[in-house]
Amino acid sequence: MRALSPPVGLPMLAESDLVRQVARRLSDAIVQGRLAPGAKVAEAAVARELGISRAPVREAARLLESQGLLRACPRRGFFVRALSAADVDELYDLRLCVERHAAVAASRRLTAEARAALRRQLGLMRELAHRDDPARIVEADYQFHRLICETAGNSRLLRLFDGLASELRLVIGLIGRLYDDPHEIARTHEPVLEAIEAGRPERIVAHVDHHIGVAWREVARLARTLSPTPGGAA
Repeated sequence: MRALSPPVGLPMLAESDLVRQVARRLSDAIVQGRLAPGAKVAEAAVARELGISRAPVREAARLLESQGLLRACPRRGFFVRALSAADVDELYDLRLCVERHAAVAASRRLTAEARAALRRQLGLMRELAHRDDPARIVEADYQFHRLICETAGNSRLLRLFDGLASELRLVIGLIGRLYDDPHEIARTHEPVLEAIEAGRPERIVAHVDHHIGVAWREVARLARTLSPTPGGAA
């Protein structure tokens, strides 16, 4: 008897796409602060707002749980994860190791094309600051750092950075709350790029340490002030 192949038609693809779309809508709401740390993700309310059934909302919540943005509480549902100061310390400790190495490696492999791509990304951050578009500024910030890792030319390092993607977006979203002037976010990246362009390892490490270190201290401070609800406690 011949084994049946798993379904591969449009309904499955559409459902899969729908789950990813819902996950992206929810992650954007989390990063932008519309879903605060500790807030419950009410499946029925989300499904009603999006005009869909509850099933893809539940699957999207499970996906975001696997990415570290939500926490599941038995018989209570999903809650936005509240990053503790200890969580921030662990994340930034690892991020600092990854990005120090990536920035030095990127400076050694910096082609005219890679330099132009980084400059364009910095320009995009400035442009979005003029538009006052917080969600896209967060994404542009994340993509700037990812471009550095891409330029480093180490696929395993890039996968490691991508593995931190969801939590980094959440943290970068918190960084956005630290600046009254959105232009300040773009300005803080300029010295890092200039150091990479100059190609001096000690200067690169110093600027990466300062750039990430300032964010580390401030985000850890902010994490202490964001008191989660009991359902979302870590």
